[in-house]
Amino acid sequence: MLKPILGHALILSLLAATQAFAADAAAKPDLAKAKQTVETVCVACHGADGNSTIPQNPKLAGQHWEYLYKQLRNFKSWDGKPAERANPVMGGMAAPLEDADMKALAMYFAGQKLTLGEAKDRKSVEAGQKIWRGGIAAKGVPACAGCHGPAGAGLPAQYPALHGQHVEYTEAQLKAFRAGERANDPNKMMRTIALKLTDAEIKAVSDYIAGLR
Repeated sequence: MLKPILGHALILSLLAATQAFAADAAAKPDLAKAKQTVETVCVACHGADGNSTIPQNPKLAGQHWEYLYKQLRNFKSWDGKPAERANPVMGGMAAPLEDADMKALAMYFAGQKLTLGEAKDRKSVEAGQKIWRGGIAAKGVPACAGCHGPAGAGLPAQYPALHGQHVEYTEAQLKAFRAGERANDPNKMMRTIALKLTDAEIKAVSDYIAGLR
C-alpha cells in the first residue's frame, strides 16, 4: 500500500507545481506586447520611450509603475461605472485595454529612462522652491516634498515622481485638481491643497518641479 500512496502524493505534488508555474507565467507582464502598443499607439503623445516632447502631455518614463497602472485603470470605465479620471482622449485609449495590458504598459514605461527638464522662469524658481520645501504655512499648504520627496522622486504606490515633468502639464493638473475636474486623488488630498493655491503659486511650483534632479 505504501508505493501507491507515494505515487499519488508525487502526482499531486507535480500537479501543484505545474499549476503554480502556469499561474506565475500568466502573472508576468507581456512587455513585448506593451512595447508594440507603445510604438504604435502611445508614441504619438508620449514618445516611444515615455519622454513626451509635447508640453501638454506628461512624461511617463521612469514613473512608478504602480502609479501609472492606477491612472490607466482610473481612465477606464469598469462595470458600467463612470471613469474615476475623466479624460476623453485617455478614456478612449484605455477602453480596449485589459488589466494585464495596463500592468504591462505601466511596467514598460517605468523601465524607461527619464529625460530631465529645466525650469523656464528663473524669477519664479525661488518662490516655487519655498512652496516645495516648506509649503505655505499661512494657508495651511504642506510642503510638496513631504509626499513627493526632496528631489521629486515620489514614493512608489503612493505618490508619483514629479521631477523633470513638463511645466505646462503639472500646472494644468494642479488647476484641474483645484477646479475639481480631476478627482481621482485619494481622500481629496490634491484637491484640498490645490484649492489654496493661486495661479502664480501653481506656476511657480510647477516651474521648480521641472528643474528638480
